[in-house]
Amino acid sequence: MFETIWFVIWGVAWAVYFMLDGFDLGLGTLFPFLAKNETEKRILVNAMGPFWDGNEVWLITAGGVTFAAFPRAYAIMFSGLYTPLMLLLFALILRGVAFEFRGKEEGRAWRAIWDTCLVVGSFLPALLLGVAFANIFAGLPLDAAGIFHGNLFTLLNPYGLLGGVLFVLIFAVHGALWLTTRTEGELQARAGRMATSLWWAEAVVAVAFLALTWFSTRLWQNVLAKPLLLILPLLAVAGLLSLRVFAAKGAWWKAWFASSALILGAVLFGVAGLFPNLLPSSLDPAASVTAFNAASSPLTLKIMLGVVLCFLPVVIGYQLWVYLKFRDTLNAESIGKGPAY
Repeated sequence: MFETIWFVIWGVAWAVYFMLDGFDLGLGTLFPFLAKNETEKRILVNAMGPFWDGNEVWLITAGGVTFAAFPRAYAIMFSGLYTPLMLLLFALILRGVAFEFRGKEEGRAWRAIWDTCLVVGSFLPALLLGVAFANIFAGLPLDAAGIFHGNLFTLLNPYGLLGGVLFVLIFAVHGALWLTTRTEGELQARAGRMATSLWWAEAVVAVAFLALTWFSTRLWQNVLAKPLLLILPLLAVAGLLSLRVFAAKGAWWKAWFASSALILGAVLFGVAGLFPNLLPSSLDPAASVTAFNAASSPLTLKIMLGVVLCFLPVVIGYQLWVYLKFRDTLNAESIGKGPAY
């Protein structure tokens, strides 16, 4: 029972992380296309600045759950996927440094360097996470000892790359919509046009990915075996379609929440389709790493569940406070007074 509970917590942590950090990864990716001058660049940075580090708490949570609840899966993941995970880590560090350093000097060259770091540190994690999860959905070449028989290029297969492109597009639309909720005037209009333009590519790639998922994985078969779980892909489809409707009406907050529903539905569909596997094996299904053969002891899982139930409300409460505290519309005047990036 505890193994199943922790599998659900693991999946929800990833879904919440993608929903929250997805908008600033997407906004960072679109940075050079949305900001036309230094004032607009500062507005974009301040649209992400107060939130990005708090959003990454959910990445730490997902990683911590893997380490503490499923240590065997953690060990296999960080040995077999060492190169892409290190690239992900370095990119996230680069992005965090860029937020803090770009305003330390007034020089154009100095800020151009850190703007480039911000773009790279946003685009690369989105791409790598998409490639990684697509390969996990399809199965990794793991033997019975948990040895990964492949390298970085093994992951760069058509299905994996399509997953990476899908993540980049979903996050880009999500980020553009976030900017529409935080700004006004021409910048808001530009972000809205960007979101609606990218939606078509997002929709096409999403349909292609879902179709290829039928042939490349067992996600659909596992979900169809439990019809109640069909609510998850239906939530994703409803989010994708309603996003376009709300964006056309200029209802930006509704469009952003629809995009959030798309992300939550899509990620939870993938996680539900994996169960009980954490790392399915493409070499031999019996060699798959599951929530049951990779879990910590029942006592450990029980104690950790109590800790999570105590501290999770504190984390959620703090994040709600941050989002409410920095909810004001951003413009040239607001970033010119008070603390700002």
